[in-house]
Amino acid sequence: MSARDPRGGAPPASPVVAESELDGGEVAESGGGLPAAALASHASAPLAFASERRATDREIWSLSWPVILSQVLASAVSLIDIAMVGSLSRVDVQAVGYATQYLNLTQAVLLGLGAACVALMAQARGADDPSRARHALAGSLVVTIAVSVVVTAACLVFPATLMRWLSAPEPTIDAGIGYFRLTLGTTLLFGMSLTLESGFRAIRETRLPMLIALGVTVVKIALNAVLIFGGLGFPRLELAGAGLATLVSQGLGLVAFAWAAQRRDAPSEMRVAAADFRPARPVLGELLRLSGPAVAERAVLQVAMMTYFAVIGRFGTAPIAAYTIGIRILSFTWIPGTSFAVAAATLVGQAVGAGDDRRAARVGWRSTLFSLVVSVVLGIFFALGREPLARLFTADEGVVRELGPFMLVLAAAQPLLGVHFTLAGALRGAGDTVTPFFAALVGNWVFRVPIAYLAVPERGATVLWVWGALALDHLARAIWLSLAFWRGRWRANVVTLGRRGGGP
Repeated sequence: MSARDPRGGAPPASPVVAESELDGGEVAESGGGLPAAALASHASAPLAFASERRATDREIWSLSWPVILSQVLASAVSLIDIAMVGSLSRVDVQAVGYATQYLNLTQAVLLGLGAACVALMAQARGADDPSRARHALAGSLVVTIAVSVVVTAACLVFPATLMRWLSAPEPTIDAGIGYFRLTLGTTLLFGMSLTLESGFRAIRETRLPMLIALGVTVVKIALNAVLIFGGLGFPRLELAGAGLATLVSQGLGLVAFAWAAQRRDAPSEMRVAAADFRPARPVLGELLRLSGPAVAERAVLQVAMMTYFAVIGRFGTAPIAAYTIGIRILSFTWIPGTSFAVAAATLVGQAVGAGDDRRAARVGWRSTLFSLVVSVVLGIFFALGREPLARLFTADEGVVRELGPFMLVLAAAQPLLGVHFTLAGALRGAGDTVTPFFAALVGNWVFRVPIAYLAVPERGATVLWVWGALALDHLARAIWLSLAFWRGRWRANVVTLGRRGGGP
């Protein structure tokens, strides 16, 4: 593995492949120099490049595999949750589907704030500026808490109204209000945990979040078992029990993250104290500049998905239940994209902070290649096993019939999804949160929503048209982000940071 900067920053660029040497600059200026030395330098350049590439690959995988495992645990919890609820009734599954739309929306906003936190902290780490990293983390916590309080209050006070906005039937609303309040009540807990997790990932610590995710998973599943169905002295709470289990497990997760960040041997970038919040004020402007497009991207995406979800409802209850279950089954297939996006954002951000655009580009493309390969394999697996997988989570034959085509279309789109997830992460790490926003805007509001909206049953369209619109969304975003990263406008951030002496 290449030598690392003892201060914890990105590995230094290899002097063997410096631009002046590859151009033969020294030899030309001296009128000949030492031919043997020049030949050795030229001959070693490909070996140095291969060595750097292998080192980059190892770093990408080192950061990605704990994130992959964390995402697997999160998806497993989601699947177990829906499997347990699915044993109750179709109405309960529908209620989970409607609540999940708002849960995804609030979490999407918080993920946008987390992306800005990763970019600022990774760039500060690359510039060897731990105090600025702490200020970025402190500012991120302030903004996250403010947003979470507002969102939580709205969801607790107006649950029925919010569900009616998605055209939820009254029996579903009646069954799901308690679950809605409990799950959306975790917004503040989730937001603070996510910000601390983003901080750890920005400094290349991905194993600790994985261990915390494992603990949260165990608690959630155990509480689900006793609270949904009753046992060990607990009453049978059914759907409300699933919501309560989420609330308790998220609370314990936040306690674990707070302890990890404040323990005596924690990295200095994470040990935020009261004194770090005042210097964080100047960082707020940069945080909001980066998080604004990132939040808008996720809001645009999630509102599109909610609109899409409402369109599916025109085809009956079976497609709604199929979408709710199918999305959770196939959530495993987009884990590579989200995991490699985390690695790309961290490593690209640190390379940008260190002023090394060549390394940043290499990390972005290599991460995307790995994501593409893994996504293809998983997509094939889920496409071939769609019916057996569907029957694991529902005994409703109508839902099974609807799940088959949906899972096939989404499995085929997984390579595209892996590409645009990873490249979006690389761009955010470089400080470009605007390009992923426009990609999401085009993919969702030019392709997914309009096509799905036009495919109404009254015109003889089937729900397969709605599923196809989803694949076109992913295709558009993959093309847009690939071209944007290749064009390299994000490199301007490398120059800007270099002129400012490093740091965001």
